[in-house]
Amino acid sequence: MRDTVIGPYARLPLAIGAGALFALGQAPFDLWPVALCGLVAGVWLLDRHMPAHSGAGIGWGFGLGYFALALSWIYEPFQIDAAATGWMAPFAVVGLAGGLALFWALAFWATARTGRLWALIPFFAGAELMRTYVLTGFPWALLPYVWAPTNAIQWVSVVGPHGLSLLTAGVAVLVVQALRRRNLGFGAGAAALVAGLIGGGALIKPAPQDLADRPVVRLIQPNAPQQEKWRRDMIPVFFNRQVDLTAAGPPADLVVWSETALPMLLANAGEALAVIRDAAGPVPVVVGVQREEAGNYYNSLVAVQPGTEVYQYYDKHHLVPFGEYMPMASVFARFNIFGLATRAEGGYAAGPGPALLDLGPLGRALPLICYEAVFPQDVGTAPERPDMLLQITNDAWFGTWSGPYQHLVQARIRAIEQGLPMLRSANTGVSAVIDGGGRVLASLPLGVAGKLDHPLPPPLPPTIYARTGDLPAFALIAMLAAAAVITRRRRPPNTD
Repeated sequence: MRDTVIGPYARLPLAIGAGALFALGQAPFDLWPVALCGLVAGVWLLDRHMPAHSGAGIGWGFGLGYFALALSWIYEPFQIDAAATGWMAPFAVVGLAGGLALFWALAFWATARTGRLWALIPFFAGAELMRTYVLTGFPWALLPYVWAPTNAIQWVSVVGPHGLSLLTAGVAVLVVQALRRRNLGFGAGAAALVAGLIGGGALIKPAPQDLADRPVVRLIQPNAPQQEKWRRDMIPVFFNRQVDLTAAGPPADLVVWSETALPMLLANAGEALAVIRDAAGPVPVVVGVQREEAGNYYNSLVAVQPGTEVYQYYDKHHLVPFGEYMPMASVFARFNIFGLATRAEGGYAAGPGPALLDLGPLGRALPLICYEAVFPQDVGTAPERPDMLLQITNDAWFGTWSGPYQHLVQARIRAIEQGLPMLRSANTGVSAVIDGGGRVLASLPLGVAGKLDHPLPPPLPPTIYARTGDLPAFALIAMLAAAAVITRRRRPPNTD
């Protein structure tokens, strides 16, 4: 037994509290020093009860506190039609937080089984890697995003998010070892690692680019609240607002409307697209729209070319489970439970995968519809390297507090990982132009209608992560985890 063991009735509340403290590193709080203290507290709890206890309960409680606060915006989509879906909200928040916490429980359990605290470094990073890929994946609020308010986040361009997970877990383990052993060497190591992450990140951050003579993009933000977006009396109001914003002022070189900006299916949108072409003049317009083909519905975007009815389209391929489609739809339908944003039983169909849009002189864009910008692997598997990332989204589903801001942060991180500019058109905000270094060069605030005109930043050279993807981090995590298992200590009898 390790010194004084905290009783079983105190461990879980303390772990939950430590997790909630760690969640304060996410937007809109951005309290990264406080969050790191929460991470250290969670690791310290594990260290105090290892190897006499499994560690799974501490890991699960830590994850529960973290995800319940960081993902509290999940409550918001169920309030759009509160009479029909409001009752699901508490179950969704608790169920999602508790389910995701199982990944962290596994990491803490595996660490306790080895009896070596350093094993948490690969196991924790491995749990986050699994959370990114298992089933459909849900890598929202990953472990290393605690660094997003600092220059340390620049390291994702080198080691990727999962490599930065290893380093982040390493900071916490070194601090706990320093406290546990009263060893200044571990403390100095932790301080040096933090300094290297932040200071080194500042050194590798790309310099601001010269945007003179660059093409100008126009992002349209109609600010259509989800409760009003599909009302018959409001549909023409929001459509005309977007048309007027498209036509206002000097013409841009590209106009981008947000997700599902058109109020009809693509097959019925000929007249609306003609109005948009007239408003845009001699420039292409990217518009979010839904389309139907062979009885399947798709969440799509189209690139409308000037002077012609020919267009390119892209179908979203990474769909939101229980939102855009229902797993086991026929079973849930018996209980009158349907997806939140679906058009037909079972929801949207998935598109074939990542594709590029040819935008002529502006270059090629990798389109990302809403949730797809959350996945590093979706951005990294484009058929060829694009010149820009182009995200259209409807963050009206996420409320007005944390969700839209966390979504914006993850768009920034995708830009840093790839060294590519990100154009982000959001229905209710935050619309933004982001350069390849993750700088938000210009933005429209949440909850306002307007247009944003700004020069398009040029692409940077491919980053190390853009060339390698997650393979190096996966290999290192696997090797360290294997070493931890091979060198594990025998677990003594439970004396608590």
